[in-house]
Amino acid sequence: HTHTHTTATTTTNMSDTAPATATIPVRLIRNFEHRSMKQIVMHDISLSLTTEQFEALIREHIQREPGFGPFRTQHFDTLKILHKPFGFKTSNPVINLDHDDDWVLLPGKTLAESGIVPETEVSFYSQEAYLKYKENPVHVW
Repeated sequence: HTHTHTTATTTTNMSDTAPATATIPVRLIRNFEHRSMKQIVMHDISLSLTTEQFEALIREHIQREPGFGPFRTQHFDTLKILHKPFGFKTSNPVINLDHDDDWVLLPGKTLAESGIVPETEVSFYSQEAYLKYKENPVHVW
């Protein structure tokens, strides 16, 4: 009596599916006019996280890591794509002033649904401060 055991193997073709996690550089913008900003790199971020979950992770990072003192009391409420890999970099040194309608990460959407792919750079800032700056995008030296 011979017993044959077969194991089913499934192969996943990575090019067919979006990667599950990504490294996402985040530009924290404290003050637009003074170009007061700091870059952090968020590693192994699941693209199935919602905007709110990702914001919470960034806030935790700011609270936990040394060197973010002035940023801890800052009000950040908006995440927006700064630029996509292989895309054109914005000419503005602080933030991309275009794409307000389609590059802002909306609450309740996952990062993947918002168009985030690995190495997509995002900005995190106060929407109120941004709108004020957008009316008059000058830099104070």
